[in-house]
Amino acid sequence: MIWSHTVIERQLQPLLHELVGVVLAPTSALGDATGQIRPTGVQGVFHADARVLSQAELRVDDRELEGLTHGGDGPHGARFVSLARWLGDPVPDPTVRVDRLRRATRDGLTEELRVVSTATVPVRATVSVDLACDLAPIEVVKSGGAAAALEAKTGQPGVLTWSTEGITVTVTGAGADVLATGERITAPRLAWPVELPPGGETVLRWHLTVEDPRAVVIGPAGEPDWSRPKVTADDRRLVRLLDRSLDDLRGLRLAETGAPGDVFLGAGVPWFLTLFGRDSLWAARMMLPLGTDLAAGTLRVLARRQGTRVDPATGEGPGKILHELRRHEFALPDGGLRLPPAYYGTVDATMLWVNLLHDAWRWGLPVEQIEPLLPHLEAALRWLGEHADPDGDGLVEYIDTTGHGLSNQGWKDSGDAVRFHDGSLATAPIVLAEVQGYAHEAAVNGAALLDAFGRPGGDRWRAHAAALARRFRDSFWVDGRYGPQPALALDRDKRPVDSLTSNIGHLLGTGLLTGDEEDQVARLLTTDTLAGGFGLRTMSTDDAGFSPLSYHCGSIWTHDTAIVLAGLARAGHRDAALGLAEGLLAAAEAFDYRLPELYGGDDRSLVNRPVPYPAACRPQAWAAASAVLLLQAATGLYPDVPGGTVRLAPLAGAELGALTVSGFRLAGTSVDISVGRTGHPIITGLPTTLTPTPTVPTQRRPTTSTPH
Repeated sequence: MIWSHTVIERQLQPLLHELVGVVLAPTSALGDATGQIRPTGVQGVFHADARVLSQAELRVDDRELEGLTHGGDGPHGARFVSLARWLGDPVPDPTVRVDRLRRATRDGLTEELRVVSTATVPVRATVSVDLACDLAPIEVVKSGGAAAALEAKTGQPGVLTWSTEGITVTVTGAGADVLATGERITAPRLAWPVELPPGGETVLRWHLTVEDPRAVVIGPAGEPDWSRPKVTADDRRLVRLLDRSLDDLRGLRLAETGAPGDVFLGAGVPWFLTLFGRDSLWAARMMLPLGTDLAAGTLRVLARRQGTRVDPATGEGPGKILHELRRHEFALPDGGLRLPPAYYGTVDATMLWVNLLHDAWRWGLPVEQIEPLLPHLEAALRWLGEHADPDGDGLVEYIDTTGHGLSNQGWKDSGDAVRFHDGSLATAPIVLAEVQGYAHEAAVNGAALLDAFGRPGGDRWRAHAAALARRFRDSFWVDGRYGPQPALALDRDKRPVDSLTSNIGHLLGTGLLTGDEEDQVARLLTTDTLAGGFGLRTMSTDDAGFSPLSYHCGSIWTHDTAIVLAGLARAGHRDAALGLAEGLLAAAEAFDYRLPELYGGDDRSLVNRPVPYPAACRPQAWAAASAVLLLQAATGLYPDVPGGTVRLAPLAGAELGALTVSGFRLAGTSVDISVGRTGHPIITGLPTTLTPTPTVPTQRRPTTSTPH
């Protein structure tokens, strides 16, 4: 018998885990470890939603250099060190070295090429950079598609331009010869003849600028408004992680075109460098210990785009908060996913907006900044009460009615994210567990804000929250391998989706659970099936849908782990929180302290370092902001500025080590916190209106009663 098979070419999302990135939003660049930007995959220079350079390959005498190493150079730069061993003295040691310094700018990119000779003879060579521009939309690149290189235009010496659809890309190479005719019209070259005396060096420069008047996002001017605390710690990994993360967050700042003063964080490089409701809100919430300005800007920019009407095509609803913003329709070439430029297909961003406003208030957001947002708060609560529960069963649910929107609309938004224990997919409408927690928290937090600002409705929303908690308790708890557990979701028929997932960790601190129920959730989160990797797995290894490199069914997400860690710490589950903290810090060390969006959920005993998820954004806003949330949990700073109190319950101490943070910002004032190895906190610089209430670090001991 002769066996034959047909090979079907798949159009795959390109891998980027080994690429080196620089970013100063809305510009980012990705190249290989030698510094080359090759015309393949996701390599390129991007400006907002377009790839403005698809190639930038450096050669000397038309030969590739041999790469030695690379590293960061400031918050928005990278340095690549290479050799030209065929030049210089004929000795074993290399005598001609090329350093390539790349820096992102708000409107483009610059490169400095430093050629250094230690040879005893003169060196003559030609240094060149081959370029190409395809202006491919980001969704084409993400899907593994390709776009044809555009023809370059020449004019002034050393200048190349490309333009289409309102975008103009200009490359200038001072002193370079330009080759852009014939076959090189779509692959032009900048070339510099170089002559070095013995021991000489030269520096060559080229820069890219982008004119993009139709962009929906811009880079804000000036420095970040948040503080940059000085940290000393026994565990130096925490210091290094915070430093790298704050550099990355500086580069992810964006503003909406026409409103440059309201700064928010773009979600991540390269796919999501724009406004994303959920991502931008979570990142701003994590950043509150460094000040409330970022939260205020994020709240305002989303309030301006808050929904006003029911529109199934965009997912908009009155009071609903936006999911994502693009310059044009985001349409994958396979004809499946097709999202309008302003898309509202998210079930949780509206509640997260309310919760960010509340938490910013607790951290000292000034009254004059809160009051203009109160009508938007009331609109968001109305959406929760009138539109978030279409079937009227008392729970928040979602369904995409268009057939080309997101089929899953929680933070786990891939098409296969909601799976039963046996691996089968749940059918929409879907009722997610953590979303009920966010909704409960938003109702309680919204009521507190309404009361504080003399607006009606507080009692209504507290009653709403109580009813939601009862409905959740009756509907979600199922029996699992480790005892009772909240289901991941309810499906169309209100059947509990009985897989064990990280989603349940987001319920901690929302008020939806009783103390005993929180204790049981903490037990579940510490099982090896969820916590056996470098952080918290999104799905347990016991579930049939588990795969360590699944996007949402077994991988580890940095922000997910940090959110759950913080919830455990705040609830007094020190051992569980410390275990997740160690996983995150070990992962940070393995990723050179630039934590990616997600990574593999392999067991720590199998591989001694986390396995990269090959298409993860890096840097990514809520992954980088997780360093601040970890720092807050370590110091245990929990303020209530309107209430005049600050609770101190540090995670730092005997296990995590001593820690000092100078420059947290509370009610506009810089405060310092020191935690010794015994776990005793000392805070200085508090406003006189605030009273600290230290808590002795103890491990909460769960009761033996069942939670349901």
